[in-house]
Amino acid sequence: MDMVALKDISPAAQNNINTQFIVLDKMRTTMEGQNKTCLALVADETAAVHFQFWQDECDAFEPGDVVRLTNGIFSYNRNNLVLRAGKRGRVEKVGEFTVAFVETPNMSEIRWVPHPNNPKKYMQEAVISTHSRIFPPMP
Repeated sequence: MDMVALKDISPAAQNNINTQFIVLDKMRTTMEGQNKTCLALVADETAAVHFQFWQDECDAFEPGDVVRLTNGIFSYNRNNLVLRAGKRGRVEKVGEFTVAFVETPNMSEIRWVPHPNNPKKYMQEAVISTHSRIFPPMP
């Protein structure tokens, strides 16, 4: 299985992102109807991104956990670009506190536009913010 660095992910409709990251911070859990979700800031040694945990995943993962994502998807949820497992993907804890990481760039804070030569692909148009505006940088 090929692992992709967070800096190399881009929005797409397919579930095919295999990657590994550390959970840096986690927001409180919210309910959307019967569904429980929570947003987390995750990172690897190349970039950071907002990750959406779903249902039991919200309670299963904490800051400091090293997580492997299999068949994940990077897509829009309510105008926010988030990495998530989706229906066919899987997240599993594979360790704790043993990953080098960076907090910038944050891939969720980049404006993406359709590629002019291939409307199924996206390209980076502009950096909205170098860091997460939802999770401000640690002092």
